[in-house]
Formats: sequence, structure tokens, C-alpha cells
Amino acid sequence: MIPSNIEVFLASNSPRRKELLSDLGVVFSVIQHRAEETWPTPLPPSEVAEFIANKKANSINALQYNQLLIASDTVVCLGDDVLGKPTNEDEAIAMLKALSGNVHHVYTGVALRFNDQLMSFTEKTTVYMNPLNNDEIKRYVRSAEPFDKAGGYAIQEWIGTAKIERIEGSYTNVVGLPTAQLYQHILTFINRQNDKI
Repeated sequence: MIPSNIEVFLASNSPRRKELLSDLGVVFSVIQHRAEETWPTPLPPSEVAEFIANKKANSINALQYNQLLIASDTVVCLGDDVLGKPTNEDEAIAMLKALSGNVHHVYTGVALRFNDQLMSFTEKTTVYMNPLNNDEIKRYVRSAEPFDKAGGYAIQEWIGTAKIERIEGSYTNVVGLPTAQLYQHILTFINRQNDKI
């Protein structure tokens, strides 16, 4: 378990990340980051999420001793295309049409800050999606809330239940936070810093 004398902050308003972190048994407070979710164009798609997570972590200055910050970002990649969060219904429909019947990758980058040290990692999950017809796509977009989700869908909603054939890797990573990997990284990171004291 994370030592009780360590105060944990999550740099995210995502209800899914908050729920996943709570499920880990972590007591935390939410803190607002000031980073834009942008990246340099030559960056490989597999590195985008971690780049943004580091930006989020570095945008927060008010951390004190024994305070742990968790920042993260999730992107959906179809080939070399990075699918972020759709801004309108047309974008959401276009993303789902592109993902329909194809294999895509979900990358979540996580950055941890603790006692003036920063570390980060990326977790990858491969997702196999069955075909969606136009009516299914339109009904999903209009009944769900695709606009705050990378790739325009959530695996824990109808698409995940009806159209995700299988995944390779962490399920919670697709939801927005690779919990098992995060927990191990936190313990290793904290212990490494405490050993230096």
C-alpha cells in the first residue's frame, strides 16, 4: 500500500480516472493542470500520451515534500493517426467509422512527481473492434457522450460490450489508467526516492 504519510494528487477531472484510482484504494485530491494537450508533429504516435502527461505534471508547481502527483493522458492510434477527443458529432462519427472493423492501439502515458523527481511510462493495449454500421454509429454518438473520450468511445459502454472482440493488454488502460502498472510504478518510485534520503 502507499504509505499513509504521502499525500496524493491526481491532475485530472476524468470521472473514469478518479474511479479507477479510488478502486486502487488510493486516497487523493484532484488538482488542476495548466497544460495544453498538444505535441510536436514529428513525435511518434506511441510517445504522444506520455509527452502530454509530462506536460501536465510539469505545469503544476505547488508540490511539497511527501506529496505525490499523478498526471496522465490517453490517446487512440489507428496506424500513424492519433485520434484525440472529438469536438463535435461529425468528428465522433468519422472516428468511429475509421475504427470500425479495424485494430487500433490505446496508449496511456503516466507521469509521477514526488520530492522534486519526475518519472513517466507508457502502457499500450491493442483493441480489436468488430464492424459498426452507420446506424449503430449514429445511435451511439447521440446516446452516449463521446466528446470527452479519446477515439470517441468508451470501452465500458455499449461499444465495449457489443463491438470489442478482444483486447491484448490492460483493460483499465483503455478506460484511462493502467492501474496494475501504475500501482507498481508508484511503489518503486517512492521507495527509490526514500532510499536516497
